[in-house]
Amino acid sequence: MFPGSEGELDMAEDYVLPEDVAEETPRRFEKTLRVLIIIALLCLVCELVWLFVITPFRPFSVIDVTGYLGIEREVILECAGVTSGSSYFSANAAAIEKALLGFNQIQSVKVRKSFPGKLEIALESRQPVALALASVSGATVPVVLDSQGVIFQVGGIEIDSSLPGRLPVISGIFIDDPYPGMKLPALLVPLLSELEKIRLAAPELLEAVSEFRINRKLFDTYDLFLYPVHKKIKIRLSELNEDSLRYCLLMVDVMAAKESSIDTLDFRSGIASYIPKEAASE
Repeated sequence: MFPGSEGELDMAEDYVLPEDVAEETPRRFEKTLRVLIIIALLCLVCELVWLFVITPFRPFSVIDVTGYLGIEREVILECAGVTSGSSYFSANAAAIEKALLGFNQIQSVKVRKSFPGKLEIALESRQPVALALASVSGATVPVVLDSQGVIFQVGGIEIDSSLPGRLPVISGIFIDDPYPGMKLPALLVPLLSELEKIRLAAPELLEAVSEFRINRKLFDTYDLFLYPVHKKIKIRLSELNEDSLRYCLLMVDVMAAKESSIDTLDFRSGIASYIPKEAASE
């Protein structure tokens, strides 16, 4: 044994913390922990109250309006009934959609509310597909049609077949006293839908035709007469699509180079036949 080690060991064994001090240390820790837990719970409660009780009644912090053309944002919001005080709970998405569909230029509306303070209004504008001529108080005015046969603009349009990107004209139909929102007979909707498809896939084909004239037949059917822009040969066919239009225009170019006396190329049977100018005049 080392000198003095036994005495030092005895002194260490004799030193003991007072009982009250030994008990006070864990109690103080538990008390501090409880205080921290209570504070955290209070903060959480306050946050939840702010998030779910107060914020949804506060005005929207973000209002997104997308897809509108030709209509001022302020006019859209006013028509929708959305004001500076509108909130998540006060705004009615279904009512907003119904109100905005009152604009004839708008085809569809989707309204989305994101909790707690965001409003999104996504608009889809009607796309012009063709023009038609109508009678208003005895005067002839152009009207704009979409792919569903809806008139969404009356007058205020200049028809110029020489302009690139122009709209084709549909003739042979009678429209009396048109108004925005008026829908044409369902008979014409397939034609307008095909024009929309061609416009999206091959707009240069539509630019090569100045007029589509409807020749009504019995039982709600019709043939189409097409008038190419740069040729004096008419095209007659029973149905329209991108492939048939491309083929017809190609044949017009080929036949115009070979024969100058052609008045009409008829594609209704699937095989091109032509009518001479002399026969057409008769």
